[in-house]
Amino acid sequence: MTRIGGAEMVDWNLAVATATRLVRPGPEVSRDEARAIVAELRRHAKASEEHVRAFTRMLPDTADDTPVLVVDRPGWVRANVAGFRELLKPLLDKMQERRNTPGGAVLGAVGGKVTGVELGMLLSFLASRVLGQYETFAPATRDLPAGENGGGRLLLVAPNIVHVERELDVQPHDFRLWVCLHEETHRTQFTAVPWLRDHLEGEIQSFLGETEVDPTTFLERIREAAQSLAGGRPEGEVGDDGHSIVELVQTPAQREILGRLTAVMSLLEGHADFVMDGVGPAVVPSVAEIREKFQQRRAKGASRLDQALRKLLGLDAKLRQYRDGERFVRAVVEQVGMDGFNRVWTSPNTLPTKAEIAKPADWVARVHRKADS
Repeated sequence: MTRIGGAEMVDWNLAVATATRLVRPGPEVSRDEARAIVAELRRHAKASEEHVRAFTRMLPDTADDTPVLVVDRPGWVRANVAGFRELLKPLLDKMQERRNTPGGAVLGAVGGKVTGVELGMLLSFLASRVLGQYETFAPATRDLPAGENGGGRLLLVAPNIVHVERELDVQPHDFRLWVCLHEETHRTQFTAVPWLRDHLEGEIQSFLGETEVDPTTFLERIREAAQSLAGGRPEGEVGDDGHSIVELVQTPAQREILGRLTAVMSLLEGHADFVMDGVGPAVVPSVAEIREKFQQRRAKGASRLDQALRKLLGLDAKLRQYRDGERFVRAVVEQVGMDGFNRVWTSPNTLPTKAEIAKPADWVARVHRKADS
C-alpha cells in the first residue's frame, strides 16, 4: 500500500467497502430471473464473438484467454479498484517521493481512510451506470480471474443492463445482445491487435510519469467529486475552473500524450459503436429503436447533479469520444472499405491523430497514400 508522510494515501479496501455499502440496489428480479439473465448474457457474449469477427474481419492473433464475467455492482467495484491500484501505482509512487513536501504532509494528516471513503463514494455512483467494460489492464484476483497470457477480462454488469432495458422500454433479448456486441468489439480490438495493449499502457504510464500534481490538488479533486455526490456542493457547480479529474495536465508533454490518448480512445469507442450498429440489423431486430432511445438517454443525462459529476469525472468527454470516433470510422469505411479501415491497426504510426479523428479524409490521405506509393 502506497504511503505518504507515514500514512496510506488511499485505503483501497475501505474504498471497496464504502462503495459496496453505498451503491444503490439493482432492479428487483427473482432468483430464477437472475439466473436466466446471467445465462443469456453469457450466451450473447459467446455469440457476439462470431458476429463481430465476421463483420470487422479481425481475428485474434493468439489463443483468446480473456474470461467473460457477468457481475453485479459490487463485483464491478472490486474489479475496478484492482485495476486502479495497478494503473495508478507510478503516480502514487511519485507522490510518495514527495512525502516531505507541504502537500505530502497535509495528505498524510488527512489519511488514506478519508480518501478511501471519498473514492468509494465516486465508485458507488459509477457502479450503477456502467453496462459493460473490457478491462485491458486487469490483474487477476481471487474472485476475479483475468487472462493468463496478458489478456484482460470482459465485464457485463447485469443489474445495470436490466435497469436500462426497462427504463428504455426495449426488447430485453435484443438489448442484451446489442450491449454484448459493443463490449465484444473491445475484446476483439485487443486480442486481434497484439501491440495495442502495450502501446496504450505505455502512453498512460508516460502520462502519469510526467504528472507534477501536488498531492493536495489530487486529493481536492477527489473531494470535489465526492462533495458533489453527497450534496455538499450546489448542483451544477463543478469547481472554480470546471476541470475534470483527468484534466490535471501541467506540462506540454502531458498535453501531447493526452491528445494521442484521446484519439485512440475515440477510435476504440467509435469503432465499437459502429460495429454494434453494423452487426445489429442482421441479429438485433429492434436495433433502430434501441439506438434512438439510447442516444436520447445519453444526450439528456439524469439531472443537473449527474451532469456536474459527468463533467468532473470526464464522462462528458467519453460521450464525445463515442460520437466523434463513430463518425471517423463510418467516414473511413465509406471511403476505403473495411479492409482499408483496418490499416489503422497496422502499428502505432497508423493510429489517427486527434486532428484526423475530426478530419477522416486526412487520415486516409496519410495512411493510404503512404502505403500505396
